[in-house]
Amino acid sequence: MYTPYQITDPERFFRDPAQPRQRQYEALRAYFVDAVPSAAAARRFGYTAGSFRVLCHKFRQGALGTFFQDLPRGPQVQAKKDPARPLIIALRKQNLSIYDIQDTLATQGHALSLTAIHEVLRAEGFARLPRRRDAERPERPRPDQAAVADVRQVTWAGRRFPTARGGLFIFLPWLVRLDLAGRVAAAGFPGTQMIPAAHAVRAALALKLTSTERKSHVMDLVFDEGLALWSGLNVTPKTTFLSQYSGRLGPRRLTALLDGWVAALRGQGVLPGQSFNLDFHSIPFFGADEFVEKHYVSRRSRRQESVLAFLAQDGDTRVLCYGDANLRKGEEADQVLAFVRFWTRQTGHPPPHLVFDSQCTTYRKLHELNALGVRFITLRRRSRAVLREVALQPRTAWRPVHLDVPQRLYQTPKVIEQRVTLRDYSGPLRQFFITDLGHEQPTILLTNDLHATPAALILRYARRMLIENGLADAVNFLHLDALSSAVALNVSFDVLLTTMATGLYRLLARTLRGYERAQPRQIWRRFLHSPAQVRVTDTEVVVELPRRAHNPILIAAGLLDERTPVPWWENRMLRFEIP
Repeated sequence: MYTPYQITDPERFFRDPAQPRQRQYEALRAYFVDAVPSAAAARRFGYTAGSFRVLCHKFRQGALGTFFQDLPRGPQVQAKKDPARPLIIALRKQNLSIYDIQDTLATQGHALSLTAIHEVLRAEGFARLPRRRDAERPERPRPDQAAVADVRQVTWAGRRFPTARGGLFIFLPWLVRLDLAGRVAAAGFPGTQMIPAAHAVRAALALKLTSTERKSHVMDLVFDEGLALWSGLNVTPKTTFLSQYSGRLGPRRLTALLDGWVAALRGQGVLPGQSFNLDFHSIPFFGADEFVEKHYVSRRSRRQESVLAFLAQDGDTRVLCYGDANLRKGEEADQVLAFVRFWTRQTGHPPPHLVFDSQCTTYRKLHELNALGVRFITLRRRSRAVLREVALQPRTAWRPVHLDVPQRLYQTPKVIEQRVTLRDYSGPLRQFFITDLGHEQPTILLTNDLHATPAALILRYARRMLIENGLADAVNFLHLDALSSAVALNVSFDVLLTTMATGLYRLLARTLRGYERAQPRQIWRRFLHSPAQVRVTDTEVVVELPRRAHNPILIAAGLLDERTPVPWWENRMLRFEIP
């Protein structure tokens, strides 16, 4: 027979009582009930013979009081629920919800929570009410319902209204010069009579430019008439429309718009195209979807469900000029050549120079780049064999190189240059072992540029960090990581909007003296994040910006007295004023 293991000794509770009153009780019981001699009972429970006789005397006289007390019971009625119970039942029979019942009880002096009302109704056997129509609900103040977005309902003439996004209008002259509406039409973007294609794209682009985190947060802005005017609509489209519209955009249309947008930026001189930084970025997904692959997310130092995007940035102006988020595992190595084909389609020749990390592509793809005449700088992975080779180099083989960058902390790294050949790559490559750059492990550079100096190559690769800084700004300000769907197509549209937003901010930054290298978040905070009064007449749209410390810079750049025809406002003129 199985005997359970005794974790504690139950008899000890009675033999060695811990509480004084229990010890008195057990000692007296042993003497009077169990007939234990007085001396033995006193010794067993830790009393002297004299003190135990005094204890027995007090017990006989009734001086010890009661050993056991009943716990006091709480009230058997519910002071708040019970008086209101008949009223709650009567109100529910009138088909009122618990919210309506709570309001009615409050007017009659019964302050009950929703949980308390629900408990009363459940105890009385009432089921939940079915969802009611608006006509069946009691009359009470309700939220205002925003109008449906419809370009045919736009009636702006003779109106004046405030907006919290007044600085956003400064981008309108650039949209006219870049002919965004024409390029959207050329790309074949879908539209309706209520919301044409160009209006839909501008509405989505406005969220990027104003650092709106997710498209669902547009509901906070639907009553901003200035934002609707910027898009050319009577009201900003809601969340549902933006989600459904992005789902209608296929890769062909997105690629066509990207081609047209990059061509427009090249016409403005912000894409010189002499050198490009390339990188991957994993956009995390926090939902539940079995079709989203796992990729390494550097910000979280782990692999998790995410969408992998490939981005290209101009090395001189830091403008994102290419993006593709419709990638699957195993396609990473082909993306460098995909960008080369894109740039060749744009200019008629491949990009002159590329800088990327060691994991961007393979040695076979590097050979194809070299065959196309593309110069590149990349890292070589630190394998054990390579690190062993670096460790065995004699001290005399290292030579210092001076980096002419005064603000740089490490200005004199040590370098060893070699000519190497790699598998799947025909021809020689220059390999550099570099130390004293502030890293624990040596940096190993590979390049097919046989003429550049080591200092120039090191400085150029160091500038590749600009794309990582640009990605950080795209994540923190343009909210590239704010995925709204696991569908890669939606993410591709989001990446395209991010690319367009960086180009617009860079165009604006070039005109601001002293802020040519500023990040979008800095430009938005200092110049654009401002309320305004908008006045619309038959001939012009006037945006009255408040007095701010940085307005003189905008005035010097010629941005606050601009008169630009705006086709989607029936050829009205746009003008800025500072009262």
